[in-house]
Amino acid sequence: MNAPDLSDRTVLVTGSARGVGRELLLATADCGAKTTVHYHTSADAAREVAEAARERGAPEAMTVQGDVTDPESVDGLFAAVEAELGDVDVLVNNVGDFAPAHWEEIEFDTWNRVLETNLNGTYLCSKRALGAMREADYARIVNVGYASSEKGLVSPKNFPYFVAKAGVLMFTRMLAADTQNEGVTVNAISPYVVENSDEFPEELPRDRPASFEDLVNPLLFFLDPDSEYVSGENVEVDGGWLPESV
Repeated sequence: MNAPDLSDRTVLVTGSARGVGRELLLATADCGAKTTVHYHTSADAAREVAEAARERGAPEAMTVQGDVTDPESVDGLFAAVEAELGDVDVLVNNVGDFAPAHWEEIEFDTWNRVLETNLNGTYLCSKRALGAMREADYARIVNVGYASSEKGLVSPKNFPYFVAKAGVLMFTRMLAADTQNEGVTVNAISPYVVENSDEFPEELPRDRPASFEDLVNPLLFFLDPDSEYVSGENVEVDGGWLPESV
């Protein structure tokens, strides 16, 4: 699809040192955005992504460390971005741990980490970004969900992840409603299995996982200035997966 012009826009993608976050961030670099590579512990990988972003068209690219589950850390990482690149125009909430184990076998600390990185991190980063976004004529928040979690998908395996992603999608709709009279749109992208997933089911829709490009396309649509009337939506990138099929 046609890439939107993100010149003079500042983009922050959480968890963008690796995987899906890396590819989403580099896609905005292709559009000329000033990019922020966020990481928690992967400093070397983050620096490599920032360099790749510059090579692909980002006029400026920086790295920033922070724990998205800690309010003070979130405030600090946003302050660092604002000092170097200006207010965040585009926030992609990508961070989210998962625990692919039976719920009874998941340690309590792991249970909490999954909930906090997925839901609390989305909440804290969105809240911090909105102060400036509400005053701007253009602002975008894109959250990363999970396919069919909006339909109440649950399983004994990885249960806190499903709960957290359902919360992310509810938060997306709520925040879209709360910002409908401002220049902010809030949407979600919900993949099923992606090319870098740790586990693959025996059967996949269309005989393949989602590619990074499959996720980039809806992101670019949401970031396009002409998509200003699209808010509160969730695009499931799942190849037509129907988990309730019998």
